[in-house]
Amino acid sequence: EVVGMHSGERALEFCRQSPPDLILLDVMMPGMDGLTLCRALKRATETASVPVLFVTAQTEALDQTLALEVGGVDFISKPVNPVVVRARVRTHLTLKAQADQLRDLAYIDGLTGIANRRCFDERLRIEWKRAQRYGLFLAMLLLDVDYFKRYNDHYGHQEGDACLRAVAEALASFPVRGHDLVARYGGEEFVCLLPGCDPEGGHAMAEQVRAAIEAFGMAHADSPVADHVTVSIGVAALRPEEGSAPERLLESADGALYAAKHAGRNQVVLAS
Repeated sequence: EVVGMHSGERALEFCRQSPPDLILLDVMMPGMDGLTLCRALKRATETASVPVLFVTAQTEALDQTLALEVGGVDFISKPVNPVVVRARVRTHLTLKAQADQLRDLAYIDGLTGIANRRCFDERLRIEWKRAQRYGLFLAMLLLDVDYFKRYNDHYGHQEGDACLRAVAEALASFPVRGHDLVARYGGEEFVCLLPGCDPEGGHAMAEQVRAAIEAFGMAHADSPVADHVTVSIGVAALRPEEGSAPERLLESADGALYAAKHAGRNQVVLAS
């Protein structure tokens, strides 16, 4: 699918909202020129890894060097040869796909098969900035498997791993929108990141998650809460203010999770 933009400013906004796989960029454009646009694309987290192929009539070595220095991966000289364009586009799309596969492997939790903490940390920064830019809510659910140490001690670590995989599978089975993320936060903690979700929506989603995991009915004979596996969930939803840090959302969700555990576990608490 090919999308054309008629100005650097429009292209930058489009790419931030819907990062493409490849960008063909003219150097000489009215308003924002191609070099300036490429610098802006490389500064933005959402588009930093998108390969940029410059299309230019300038063939001087200095001009080509500048194109590479600002982050371009290749350049195509005008007048363009369609065969050459197709070949270079195909090559760089293949390289991008391979890089994406390696990046995906680095962002997957080896035990559960869902996103890992590294992936969550990066997405939190991206979605926090997006919510700031558009004045949207960003919600987070922070989950903890109740009395998981007792589960491990009673059933053994292999069964403990199976329990974590089952919780991850239950979380991953919920319908998610394009920007939603389910990740393992660490140990027996999991996190759901819900862009554009207000406090009431986040609380409702958390209650569905809690009930679904409880209904799964995985035995937990040494739990003081129930005879099956349960989770406690802290929910936070904020509209990020200009200059605020994403850690604020995480701290709020963590405080709500602590309150849920302190109140008896197997429940959802919404941060005030």
